[in-house]
Amino acid sequence: MRTVRFGVIGCGMMGREFASAAARWCHLPEMDIRPEIVAACSRTSSSTDWFAANVPSVTQVTQDYLDVLANPEVEAVYVAVPHNLHAEIYCAAIAAGKHLLGEKPFGIDLPASQTIGACLAQHPEVFARCASEFPFFPGVQRIGHMLEAEAFGRIIEVNAGFLHASDLDPQKPINWKRMRQFNGEYGSMGDLGMHVCHVPFRAGWRPRDVRAILSDLVTERPDGKGGMAACDTWENATLLCTAYGDDGNTFPLTIKTERIAPGNKNTWYLEILGMRASARWSSRQANTLEVLEYRGGEQVWQVIDMGHEMAYPSITGRILETGFSDVILQMWAAFLYEMEHGTPISRFAGCATPDEAALSHRLFTAALESHRTNSVVPIEDAG
Repeated sequence: MRTVRFGVIGCGMMGREFASAAARWCHLPEMDIRPEIVAACSRTSSSTDWFAANVPSVTQVTQDYLDVLANPEVEAVYVAVPHNLHAEIYCAAIAAGKHLLGEKPFGIDLPASQTIGACLAQHPEVFARCASEFPFFPGVQRIGHMLEAEAFGRIIEVNAGFLHASDLDPQKPINWKRMRQFNGEYGSMGDLGMHVCHVPFRAGWRPRDVRAILSDLVTERPDGKGGMAACDTWENATLLCTAYGDDGNTFPLTIKTERIAPGNKNTWYLEILGMRASARWSSRQANTLEVLEYRGGEQVWQVIDMGHEMAYPSITGRILETGFSDVILQMWAAFLYEMEHGTPISRFAGCATPDEAALSHRLFTAALESHRTNSVVPIEDAG
């Protein structure tokens, strides 16, 4: 089994999730490639202290990401930093020849996305993908198989979203995701949107235009120092798009990204309605898939109890249930498998591509303009 040595730049929650996934690699008995984390980089020593204490393979701990990129043992990097640092660090990693899994949105805005894309074009030897784990739940993988089999027939409409209620409390202290200078003007679209767009874009559905309604519901938050700070990002976004597929037909595609969605903790959902079949899935009931197949007569939703039916086979029994840490492991398997073999194991079992991330930037940029002008805005270079 080939080992790929990684550096982690940004050692917060998702960096620790990667470390946990790497430690569980024995769960994937059919993989012929594995990660080993050898370097950890963060501006806060408490984050790197965790890696030093819990990841024995780490031999380099630093506060300067350039140290990681200069390390000849590091073949690839996982970068999870605030959005305003994406272009700088992603491009430095690409120029250093390091394979890259970067967090969404792959740049703070459209110009940053284009800068990253230009760097990748200059270094075709670098394999780069954007992190997005939710499509690896078995229910969503089943929907992917239905899409590959063209089971839905002509698409009637698609609804997708990511909902949090984490910002419902106006006294919650501010953090970087609530500050435009770090998170970007997209607000919740930049933070959550690539997750929502991953499956529709992979299905080949392209938004032609967008009508967006954005909400700034809490304008200031406690700064943690006894005062208040401006909270100047969009908490909620609803995007109504005209989308089209390979068959040339158009249909409504609705995308929601909300940080203030009462009752939701971390809800990712997808609903596809078609002339021959329909399907819907939500992480609120992660092991349940609803499917309606229409052949005339009664229209009946079936409820399918999904087991541990993973794209990249696991030692966990298929009758057992799936959780967040399992799909994180699957996402990393997808990244390494495609890096090694040149293609994902199946169409919907691959990480989001830089091109898909770039399309999300064009969509979100148009959404900002739509909200400003109260109009339907075409998507730049959508087709």
